[in-house]
Amino acid sequence: MAKTAETPTYEQARDELARVVATLEGGGLTLEDSLALWERGEELASICQSWLDTARARIDAAVESARGAAQGGDGASGG
Repeated sequence: MAKTAETPTYEQARDELARVVATLEGGGLTLEDSLALWERGEELASICQSWLDTARARIDAAVESARGAAQGGDGASGG
């Protein structure tokens, strides 16, 4: 995920999402406030998922690179 001035870090989004969930679970909000919080929660969940997808892609690329280096260096076939 590209980091911009308005995009929270994974940790920031996760922590805010936890607060949103706790507030919604606590109840006592108007329907409009609940809907606004739900929408914010969906946005934060999407941001977190984007960060996780990016991290997974980086890990997969690093593992693939390491496998390629190991296979190329000793001639062994992977499996």
